[in-house]
Amino acid sequence: MSTIADRIAHVRARIAEAAEQAGRRPADITLVTVTKTHPPERIAEAIAAGSLDLGENRVQEAIAKIATLAADHSRLRWHLIGHLQRNKARVAVESFDLIHSVDSLRLAETLNRHASDLGRRLAILLQLNVSGEASKEGFDLSGGLRNHAALDQFLPQIEAILALPALEICGLMTIAPIVEDLDAARPVFAELRTVRDELARRYPNADWHALSMGMTDDFPAAIAEGATIVRVGRAIFGERP
Repeated sequence: MSTIADRIAHVRARIAEAAEQAGRRPADITLVTVTKTHPPERIAEAIAAGSLDLGENRVQEAIAKIATLAADHSRLRWHLIGHLQRNKARVAVESFDLIHSVDSLRLAETLNRHASDLGRRLAILLQLNVSGEASKEGFDLSGGLRNHAALDQFLPQIEAILALPALEICGLMTIAPIVEDLDAARPVFAELRTVRDELARRYPNADWHALSMGMTDDFPAAIAEGATIVRVGRAIFGERP
């Protein structure tokens, strides 16, 4: 029976293979090990195997784990990858190194206020819904740059977020539809990359390098389309309890 360390090694090998097939460097892709619902002792196994970027979906669940694993705190980088309610924004600012799921101007303004109060500059990604699925969170940009009406509403919000002094935009995040064929997910990932490139052209003073996209079932396709961060849980820990 394979160990967590074995499965992490296998995922890293698949990341390297997908990167090389796309003509990219594996070192340019960060594996975020998604620890949602898994206990600290299993997370400690992942840390021992070299997984230092850890992703959580829920703030309340994460803070208990962060406290339990405090001895490793200086080595770890905690990522919030799930939907964030504004009433949990202060705790999120206190707890996470990178928030992937900033999906509205109001949330960004709330995070900025708390980050300012705490005297820190907070790294964020903007979550976009480019697939048009009603079940997905994110700024509504279904169809990407071709959706001129949505783009006209989106860009002023980006400009407002860029003006918030305690936030640092590092790129974009999306979640693709669940599909059986990996190639069916690629247009969604390609769309996000295209939007990122346009934002980098329009607003060159911000850092747009990060593309957080791809999970256990589709991360090779995401890497082929430019992902710099992939979020993998099930392939490492197995099915959630």
